[in-house]
Amino acid sequence: MKPAFLAVDWGTSSFRAWMMDHAGMVLDERVDKTGMATLTPELYPLVLAEHLAAFGVGADVPVLICGMAGAAQGWRQAPYLDTPARLSDIAGQAIRVSGVANDVRILPGIAQRLAGAWDVMRGEETILLGASLRSGDAMIVCLPGTHSKWAVIREGRLESFDTAMTGEVFGLLSQHSTLSHALAGESPALGSEFERAVAEALARPERILRKLFSIRAKSLLADGWNAPDGLDRLSGLLIGLEIAGTRKPEDGPVMLIASGIHRETYARAFAVAGISYEALDAEPLVRGGLYHAACAIWPEVFDRDTG
Repeated sequence: MKPAFLAVDWGTSSFRAWMMDHAGMVLDERVDKTGMATLTPELYPLVLAEHLAAFGVGADVPVLICGMAGAAQGWRQAPYLDTPARLSDIAGQAIRVSGVANDVRILPGIAQRLAGAWDVMRGEETILLGASLRSGDAMIVCLPGTHSKWAVIREGRLESFDTAMTGEVFGLLSQHSTLSHALAGESPALGSEFERAVAEALARPERILRKLFSIRAKSLLADGWNAPDGLDRLSGLLIGLEIAGTRKPEDGPVMLIASGIHRETYARAFAVAGISYEALDAEPLVRGGLYHAACAIWPEVFDRDTG
């Protein structure tokens, strides 16, 4: 089947691309580690050209990109939309990249310009667009990660959002702090220590700094110290603190957009917090958001393909 466009999620650490047909079905896909962290602006068109050649398509196939390729440190900066923002409006604010053979567009991020609540996102807005297309109801969305996002959406409109640096802080503390000597493992095992730590953080978030150092102290003083428990405790304290600062059970259910260890970890934490949730994978949602935006940007492509 003839490809309609190339959908790309170009992040900080990875490149993900899907060749899609006029109905939004995936014809082929490619993934690698050539993210923003490894590239200069001059390298982006070369990397894209390599992938287009590998897909076997020419200059007649348009390309739609979301994510950090549109950041100030990326390929070309795509200015932010401001909250509150209708998610379907991101297509109309896409920028066109000059100097390349294909018609390449980059979707904007979204900014929250509120005193005391300054915030930005790039890439997540396209996932949220896909989520809003799936469900038109009001929703609270959690996207765990290096920088977890919590978003409030009503009738396809992103009203507000918060970012928690949970994953980054976990990485810094577990690898580069004095706590690193008390920990073992690459990711939490999610034993009982994790759940106890989540509960402690929810009950007394103001004591987190003291609780964190107690991991180090216990490793020195307690008999039978289990280093993997330390990693569970660190993860539980940080995720519990994140939840304490963003949501309460009475706020209603959460749409948890995650996979793998992130889905399992946050599902366990939500259970401790008494938060009901629906879990979805980000990949089909970002593809859905990119497809919806592509239809708005290039209606003639999809009319031609379906005609």
